[in-house]
Amino acid sequence: MFKFTCKAFDYVHRASQSPNHNFCFLQIQAFSSSLKSTQKPPNQHSFAVTYLINSCGFSPEKAHSASKYVKFETPEKPDSVLAFFRSHGLTQTQISNVIRTHPRLLLCDPEKTLLPKLEFLKSKGISSADVTKIVYASPHFLKRSLEKIIIPSFNLFSNLLQSEEKTLAAIKSYSGLLLFDRQTHVIPNIETLREAGVPNANIMFLLTNQPRAFMTGSDRFRQVVKEVETMGFNPLRINFVTAVHALRAMAKSTWEKKVDVYRKWGWTEDEILVAFKKHPWCMTASEDKINGVMDFLVNKMGLESSLVARRPKLISLSLEKRTVPRCAVYQVLLSKGLISSNAISLMTLLMTSEKLFLEKLVNRHKEEAPELLQLYKGKLDLSS
Repeated sequence: MFKFTCKAFDYVHRASQSPNHNFCFLQIQAFSSSLKSTQKPPNQHSFAVTYLINSCGFSPEKAHSASKYVKFETPEKPDSVLAFFRSHGLTQTQISNVIRTHPRLLLCDPEKTLLPKLEFLKSKGISSADVTKIVYASPHFLKRSLEKIIIPSFNLFSNLLQSEEKTLAAIKSYSGLLLFDRQTHVIPNIETLREAGVPNANIMFLLTNQPRAFMTGSDRFRQVVKEVETMGFNPLRINFVTAVHALRAMAKSTWEKKVDVYRKWGWTEDEILVAFKKHPWCMTASEDKINGVMDFLVNKMGLESSLVARRPKLISLSLEKRTVPRCAVYQVLLSKGLISSNAISLMTLLMTSEKLFLEKLVNRHKEEAPELLQLYKGKLDLSS
């Protein structure tokens, strides 16, 4: 380093003796100045980064990352996009989430790129409020081609379901329905169910109520159908397609964890399988939900664990909004001698409709137990 410095000094000294040395120094100074002009202070953000942070709610890290793909130096175009979303009912939080998902939307012409897609949905009878929900739930919708993907997908589902009304219900249930390649997902999976002997009405039921089930690769979907057949499900029953949806939605490791939870509550392998065949939704509940319901019914209400296994639908009921409030009413009625455990089972009480529950148990005893309605509503209010 010392030798390099001496050589450099010697070079500059000799250059200073040259008649052209002034020209050389002018060149060096010009080059040095150009370097300084291109170097930004370490804490200075580009316009796009500052805009993403201040107008779109990005963190500095996310803004720097997004700015690699989104470049603009004036606010006119991104402002027009944000104004477009506000005019269609999206809140600032929703807009920020949409832009964080697809920052490049800030560079589009909203009237040419975004508006036609929203107008298409509205033309099919989807309300402005539901259109807003679709945009917020599936921002990817805004990036899909209207002519090549969205309209053909909508027409396909309308033909399959033979009803635009059912198609709209399916889209509202899963707004991502219009985003997938219908040739590689939906059509092959429908054919797999038909080959398994599932009636078309049941396929359409699944497509309408759980359209997400069809958004699975055809190989994985076929494997799930085979597993459901191996378990002994009848393809003619609606539980067959429900089981397909339940299994498709979880990894094998997740299934095994839930089996372990039920085992800890004393369920045998056969009881778990029978419960799943009766009510496939019992395996879609989270481990915490299963433990919470079992703890309340077994430890607090005194039910046998095997009894719950025979009524697996109890696992799917809302603990806070249904099971706990109704059990509170049941305990008061028992304590006052107004009902006996033999006259009405706790499970029947939990499974009955809200109208019948109020009519047969709450309103019928309002003179002997006027506090029941207040107790019941109080428990419901707590759950909210």
